[in-house]
Amino acid sequence: MIVPAAAGSGVDVLGRLIGRKLSAMWNQPVVTENVPGASGNIGHARGAKAKPDGLTILMGFAGPMSIIPNIDANQGFDPVKDLKPVILLAKLPNIMVVNPAVPAQNLREFIAYSLQNPGKVRYGYPGAGTTPHLSAEQFNLAAGTQIAGVPYSSSAQMTTDLIGGHIQMMFHNAPAILPFVRNGTVRALGITSAQRNAAAPDLPSLAEAGLLGFEVIAYAGFYVPANTPAPVVAKLNRDIAATLTDPQVKQWMNEQAGEAGGGSPEDLAAFQLLQTAKWKEVIGSRNIKVR
Repeated sequence: MIVPAAAGSGVDVLGRLIGRKLSAMWNQPVVTENVPGASGNIGHARGAKAKPDGLTILMGFAGPMSIIPNIDANQGFDPVKDLKPVILLAKLPNIMVVNPAVPAQNLREFIAYSLQNPGKVRYGYPGAGTTPHLSAEQFNLAAGTQIAGVPYSSSAQMTTDLIGGHIQMMFHNAPAILPFVRNGTVRALGITSAQRNAAAPDLPSLAEAGLLGFEVIAYAGFYVPANTPAPVVAKLNRDIAATLTDPQVKQWMNEQAGEAGGGSPEDLAAFQLLQTAKWKEVIGSRNIKVR
């Protein structure tokens, strides 16, 4: 299982949990290979170029699968032509957080502060085309702010710099940032799902807090190389779907603000294309390019 993220990250924990369930089901080891870098493109390209024998599965993410194709025509693989969808694994919101020194206790106060203090607020993002990057740019578009982005090579360093006050704001995947929100290291102002989430019931959605219609959902799904035989894809779909009903997997979803996926390979393909079209509009509006 190729996971294009660092070991110990939220999605890596989920991938390893699914891997253990599959290993028990198949009575053979499922080895997780972490391949971070280049906003996830390196790992995705490796998954796309693997042998189409069903022995390599890729955990694909929204950035390389639906966002970066609108920014970079040379990302190293074609998300539609080179990979075959298996099943949607999870939908995951981002959370908007600020350094506690920022004088804003809620979204409206933060927008006012940003507009009144141009140049004093910067956001971090872990690579062009990631959902934290596009969440912030959609925020600029919706709120009328012009907060400048600071690119990072890793989300861990981005989080460290936010805590240290080197940047003032960021969006981050819920599983990665919720522990810092819960221990008070950072202040959360909103969640990017359309409604509140049971994992953080006191946190309003950005739409509820004043940015009507604002919604950003990161997603993870399983993919295999394009020429993988249909019977193999069908078996992977059935078996992974069974793991999504496991109590431990359900507990992870509940605690990390995730919404379990499921459905057919065709369902994932349709969802992926809808997300690609959505981000094409945002990228065009903000004139986002590869840096």
